[in-house]
Amino acid sequence: MVDRVTIKASEPSRNRLTCALQFYNAPLLLSFFSVMRVLLVEDDDMIGDSVRKGLRHDGFTIDWVRDGEAALHAVTAPGAGGAEAGGTLFDLMLLDLGLPKRDGLEVVRELRQRGIVIPILILTARDAVADRVAGLNAGADDYLVKPFDLQELAARMHALLRRQGGRADPLLRHGDVVLNPVTREVLRDGVPVKLSGREFAVLHALLARPGKVWSIAQLQDNLYGWDEEVGSNTVEVYIHALRKKLGSHLIQNIRGVGYVIPRETSASPAEPASGEDHQ
Repeated sequence: MVDRVTIKASEPSRNRLTCALQFYNAPLLLSFFSVMRVLLVEDDDMIGDSVRKGLRHDGFTIDWVRDGEAALHAVTAPGAGGAEAGGTLFDLMLLDLGLPKRDGLEVVRELRQRGIVIPILILTARDAVADRVAGLNAGADDYLVKPFDLQELAARMHALLRRQGGRADPLLRHGDVVLNPVTREVLRDGVPVKLSGREFAVLHALLARPGKVWSIAQLQDNLYGWDEEVGSNTVEVYIHALRKKLGSHLIQNIRGVGYVIPRETSASPAEPASGEDHQ
């Protein structure tokens, strides 16, 4: 594997600066997290392709759009995976500023005005202090100037997610299974269980919302980007692996609907719903 590759491309911007991305084969810090879905908004094909490849290599699901209007549509459009109030399909946005159709600052302002709380990390050649202040004041969570090192980008993404996780992502427990979304550890009866990134992502989704039945399509949305090929039975393969590692009764199949981890109750086994026989 090549130790270091430097990729240069001109970016349309106020100063027509040259941007460079440096990639290293050292492990990245973001491996602490489950598969994370990132929206990359970048109009330079060489830079966008390089960032996408680098982050995918580290296990991220990357969706890439090239203008401000497409970014807003991806985050807010009904049926695009989004959103309960203030939510979105994506865990984080990487946003260029010098974009066609809508400038990046306009995108940030509109998302915040709509109450969308996705973490936003600006990636741009605009390096003046006034530009940084404007980006952060518009509602961005961090600002990184091109050229940048991919390891620094990864560290900043890690920090954003750590802050977010500290607010709303505690340990998830069900019976003897414990999942830590920050350290990416899973324990069964106190013993560590080794999961692949996508096995972890499926388990995380199911444990985070016990009682919610997830369709196969919804689980695939958590695992794959728009342009990634998805096998017809990939979710079932991950479910089978999780049942083998964590017990066959943890994840239930609602035939024709999807998969669920049921809510726990301290009461005796639930009575059947009215009109149903207890089998």
